Parts: sequence; structure tokens; C-alpha cells
Amino acid sequence: MKLLRVVLSFTLFAVAPATFTPAADAYQETPVTDGGTVTGTIVFRGSPPPMKMIIPTKDHEVCGEIREEPNIVLGEGQTVQDAVVFLKGVQAGKAWEPSTKTPELNNLKCDFVPHVQIVPVESNIEIINSDAVLHATHGFFGKRTVFSVTLPNKGDRVVRPLKKAGIVRVECDAHGWMLGWIYVADSPYAAVTAKDGRFTITDVPPGAYTLVAWHEYTGMTEVPVVVKVKESVSVQIELNK
Repeated sequence: MKLLRVVLSFTLFAVAPATFTPAADAYQETPVTDGGTVTGTIVFRGSPPPMKMIIPTKDHEVCGEIREEPNIVLGEGQTVQDAVVFLKGVQAGKAWEPSTKTPELNNLKCDFVPHVQIVPVESNIEIINSDAVLHATHGFFGKRTVFSVTLPNKGDRVVRPLKKAGIVRVECDAHGWMLGWIYVADSPYAAVTAKDGRFTITDVPPGAYTLVAWHEYTGMTEVPVVVKVKESVSVQIELNK
């Protein structure tokens, strides 16, 4: 296994704008018999970022009271949870993993669950209200609306398509502090980091790629990576204040 160590330095700010231009050609599924693996860990170095203040303005019985939450969820050794990692512009490769259910975005206790997720482009997402209060779930590419649905009742469910690749910011028009993210992927070569900050991308056709790492607080960065036949390359990315 080869280790590629990359140290990244950021000037941190509130929620960073997220942009991504997908490849022009549609992804083609093809057998991958000699693929390699990209693994890695994302770690935050230095003092942890300041906390963000959550100030619920209504529906306190469901949404709770004023509290602080981390801008970056850090694990042991300051590993970074909920970062999106993907190979940019892959034109052909392994098939999408089959799914038995439509991906879900749940309004739960005035929070979006999951907070960050990956959904294949040209698929649907089911938006759910699990709270006994009205939610107005609104997804954006930049300033452009991707979906906007009002869910007045507990148990309401609405399905909406995700037709364009990129990062969707999700807000609630009724509860302004709510925030979630959907990476609409144009290939299956993508992952969200776990609690230990690790990710694994398998069955990658041999070649030179750009590995993109994105976190809602630090924004996006790109790292070159070379995948060889049936080999594994490990990438450690350090986020610094």
C-alpha cells in the first residue's frame, strides 16, 4: 500500500459556498476487473473550530432551546466526520450499487437526518416530516431552487427528483437554523467520512484522477491521486485552521 500525505490549509469561515461542475458526458457502467482502491482519513489539526449558536425561534417543544453545536464533528484524534470525498469526472467504471429503497431526507426534531448524504444523479429523494410541526424543506444549488416542499403534518412524505450533479444545500423555510447537505453524485466513486474520519472508494479503473474533498465548513479542495492495477493508495488529508 502506498501512502500519499497531503496537508491542506484553510481560512475558516461560516458555511462555505459549494460549487461543482459535473462532467459533460453521462457516466457509463462497464466491468472493472483490474481496479484499485483509494482509502484515506481526513483529520483537523490545530484548535477545534468555534462552536455555532443554534437559536430556535419557535416550536420549542420539538426544536429545543438555544444551544451550541460544532461546526465540524471531530472524533478521536480530531478526525473529521461527514466530509464528502469523490473522484472528479470519472467517465466510466463500476455499476451503481443496487438500492432497495428511495434515499430519504427526514425532518426530525427540527434537524435534517442524515445531515450529509450521497444520492446518485437522476434518482429521487423522499422528503419526510417526522415532527408534529410544519416544515418547509427547500433545496438549493447556490441560489437556484432544486426542490421546495411544504410538509404540514407529521408523517407527510413527498418524493422529488435530483436531476443535476453537485452539492445541494437544504434549508427549512419555517426553521431558519436547520441545514443539511446532499451530494448528488455523477458516478459511484464517492463516500462520506465515518466517525473515525475514514473513507474507502473501491473498484477504481487504473489511472490518474483528481480526488475532491468537501466539508460544509471548510469548502472544497482537490488532490491528485494515481490508482494502479489492483493496488490500494492511501491519502491522509489534514485540515488546518
